[in-house]
Amino acid sequence: MENIYTLKNIITNLTKEIKKQDFLVYFRKISIIEIKDNTITFGVESSFMKNNLEAKFTSHILKASQSEDSDIVGITLEIDDNIDTPSNTQVVDCTKFYKEATKTTKATKKSPKTVWPNTKGRSVNERYTLDKFIVWPDSQLAHSACEAVTQNPGKSYNPLYIYWDVGLWKTHLLQATGNKILGKFKGKKVLYTTADKFITEYVAAVKKRSVERLREKYREIDVLIIDDVQFLARKEQTQNELYNIFNLLYDSSKQIIISWDRAPKELTELEPRLRSRFEWGITVDIGRPDFETRLAIIQEKSREREFLIPQDVCEFIAANVTENVRELEWVLNQLLAEYELTGNTPSLARVAAKLKQLSYTSDLLWAPKNTINKVQIKSYEDIIDAVSAHFWIEKEGILGPNRKKEFMIPRQVSMYLLKTKMNYTYQRIGNIFDGRNHAAVLYSCNKLGKLLQSDQKLLHEVNIIKDGIGL
Repeated sequence: MENIYTLKNIITNLTKEIKKQDFLVYFRKISIIEIKDNTITFGVESSFMKNNLEAKFTSHILKASQSEDSDIVGITLEIDDNIDTPSNTQVVDCTKFYKEATKTTKATKKSPKTVWPNTKGRSVNERYTLDKFIVWPDSQLAHSACEAVTQNPGKSYNPLYIYWDVGLWKTHLLQATGNKILGKFKGKKVLYTTADKFITEYVAAVKKRSVERLREKYREIDVLIIDDVQFLARKEQTQNELYNIFNLLYDSSKQIIISWDRAPKELTELEPRLRSRFEWGITVDIGRPDFETRLAIIQEKSREREFLIPQDVCEFIAANVTENVRELEWVLNQLLAEYELTGNTPSLARVAAKLKQLSYTSDLLWAPKNTINKVQIKSYEDIIDAVSAHFWIEKEGILGPNRKKEFMIPRQVSMYLLKTKMNYTYQRIGNIFDGRNHAAVLYSCNKLGKLLQSDQKLLHEVNIIKDGIGL
């Protein structure tokens, strides 16, 4: 039992040294296999976790271990085959442990950070900075206006009204502006909120008959940033209160920054007097990023996560994911998750198949249609490998007894192709798939055949697989 207490103390030390995001991504289940000759052997659940911890956090783990026991001189990592055994009490689930530790820490604090006003007057996320905002031609004016506001808040460009389409880093730009003001003017109070939150706050104040107290709160603010003002549409009483607060702040030379997805003149859902207030300052818009900017964003985001993506793959994504920045980050998250789960690095062919699977246009730019050599089928393993690669799941998951939903369709596709294209018997197919009986294979093949008649997306997926292996 002593080892589990030692392990928990070491992990507690690690949470103080490693960023939350890195800790939650790379530290999962850990055990202590043995402590011998002043060396601790830690157990982990996979080779992926072992390789990443050795490459990135060996020094951190050693330091945390020495903080617990000064006699420790070294650490090693091994794969613990029993780490997922329910009866194993010598294992710590790091994610669960971190959340419980965080709750305990918050509960012991006398005043939580969310209470207004706090000592720093901070309501923005510290990770957003203007330096990290990648500027493209159609965002240059908005970025410059935000920079100007941070130099002299409340004196120039007040109010600052920014409008744009969804997913164009508006949250990043708005909160980064607030962060820079907080860094430059230590005594100022900055509040970032959304119109939706403001509505909720106002309704609560009305119910408690404390509207005047709400106004007092906002009167103390030096910089008010309101995002997604479109949610104020048809909320007449809330609009009226915002109008009053706007006047209080403006008359006191307090900075106001507002965002919507349309220009002020198109805000027909707002009261004319409130709309006119928004037009008092400067109005700027943000257009969609061009190819070069999208490419720079992908490269920068992948560097932040220490995730290497080949140049041709970055360019391919930038050429085909064109709507907004949020979609670029979403696609990058899919690739990172795939790598963490399977160890497969992104290739042009795999990413092209993935974008099609994610319902992007089937007419992808630079898609490697003629560069993929079709596989000459020699055995059932060629089909299983093709299905596994297309759906980005482990081959063992398709062949094994696992009944998770993510394995069901790929398994049925594999059986269907073996039956219809390789003319395998149901019994032979069953033997390949963990000894399933004749009836189970027959059911799977028939079910997949019916699905292909009604599900065009699945039919498209199967045709991609067949085309890739020459069936």
